[in-house]
Amino acid sequence: MAAGAVALVSSNTGAYAALGGLPSPTLRPPIASFSAVRLFDRPATPWAAGHRGIDLRATEGDAIASPGEGEVTFAGTVVDRGVVTVDHGGGLVSSIEPIAATVAVGDHVDAGDSLGVVSGEPGHCFPRTCVHWGVRFQGEYVNPLDVLAGYGSIVLLP
Repeated sequence: MAAGAVALVSSNTGAYAALGGLPSPTLRPPIASFSAVRLFDRPATPWAAGHRGIDLRATEGDAIASPGEGEVTFAGTVVDRGVVTVDHGGGLVSSIEPIAATVAVGDHVDAGDSLGVVSGEPGHCFPRTCVHWGVRFQGEYVNPLDVLAGYGSIVLLP
């Protein structure tokens, strides 16, 4: 593993029971170089500090792909960086930043379709460059690894 990278593990500890459980893991990483520099850290309360997504190592200009099929519901600037949001249906939504978007609101995208490229705006990984991938299910932030094809929820067997 590269220096500064962290192991990718799911953090599902039954925290999603109130949401009726998560959908089957079907999403894919939004960038090809799938190396996390910071993992999901569920806040104790909706307003508390935490990390509502995962940060993936990236380089300015790297391609960003849609994690799954869906409709672009936001493509614009939030505060000082580009953000794209894709509604995958069934209450599952991905948001990705910083991005120089090549899609517009209302566009239909398939898994793997280009959303844009990593932009040069400094993000919360500064001075490094990263892509922040946040996932919400029924309005609640969830660990992207728990809906990532090939990872999915970790369940303790009896």
